[in-house]
Amino acid sequence: MTKQLELQKRVLEGMSTVVLLFDADLILSYINPAGEMLFEQSARKMLGLTYVDLIQHRDEISLNKWVDDIKSGQSFTRHEVPLVLFHEKEVTVNLTILPLIDNEDKTDYLLEIFPVDRWLRITRDEHRVEQQEVTQEILRGLAHEIKNPLGGLRGAAQLLERELPSKELKEYTQVIISEADRLKALVNRILGPAGLPKIKEINIHEILERVRSLIKIEVGDGIQLHRDYDPSIPELNVDPDMLIQALLNIARNACEALGKEGNITFKTRVVRKYTIGHQRHKLVACIGVIDDGPGIPADIKDKIFFPMVTGRAEGSGLGLAISQSLIQQHDGLIECHSEPGKTVFSVILPIN
Repeated sequence: MTKQLELQKRVLEGMSTVVLLFDADLILSYINPAGEMLFEQSARKMLGLTYVDLIQHRDEISLNKWVDDIKSGQSFTRHEVPLVLFHEKEVTVNLTILPLIDNEDKTDYLLEIFPVDRWLRITRDEHRVEQQEVTQEILRGLAHEIKNPLGGLRGAAQLLERELPSKELKEYTQVIISEADRLKALVNRILGPAGLPKIKEINIHEILERVRSLIKIEVGDGIQLHRDYDPSIPELNVDPDMLIQALLNIARNACEALGKEGNITFKTRVVRKYTIGHQRHKLVACIGVIDDGPGIPADIKDKIFFPMVTGRAEGSGLGLAISQSLIQQHDGLIECHSEPGKTVFSVILPIN
């Protein structure tokens, strides 16, 4: 019997579906790891809380009806239900409630929650990765076609400069040479870093502190920088220089969005059972860069990771594209959620 219970526990803990068990008074007695991930809290902190503590509805009438439906003793399923979790996280879910009656006629209630948002995110991320891979292939082809003529153009300008008699005329060839160099540098930035990552074990907070110190020098006292670190995150296998560059690009974008004043928070958390592309990871590190600026314009929200897409007239539109490329080389990804007053860029990296 002990082996059977152990097997059942392993099954529950391995499920991607959220499973909660409430007693007759709707007090939580069990939640699986997928539930901890959804609620972003440990089971230890949630056990003993009531359904009403954990899950809120749009209004009190709706909440009372749900409680009555649960206690009616009938199982039921609802699709695409909007819920507000106890820490004000909004989710859309499919859910099933099933009453469980034991030999002593005591009733528990099993609540299964299937987050619709999660699968929409996975599909969106897969599509984004595929699009960026295609974009990178196109850019590599264009870069080859552009860099060869640029080299010839620069060489011809240098040869011409040697034959020109006056300093004034040589100024024109210098313009040609400098513009050719500028275009070559732009193409190299679009293509991203050359070479494979130089992987080493490092504490993510060392990297964040480096980024934070660089940003502090650049912005001065107008923008306040905050820390919200999870000290339990183990060391990551990453290329420190690449990761610093990726986070620095994101943080600089946040500073430019804020202007002269505002707040940026660097946040770290461990997330369990997270899917990146087609790979499901037991643990990932989630590194957030959060600002309270105006948000990303709606017309470019879905395109911000593509080269040359920017919401600023003076922006190059390369920073986020490069950051995404750097993080993808670590088998991770960058997600973005933005609304007026809160923009969150989340760098997701597998913990091996």
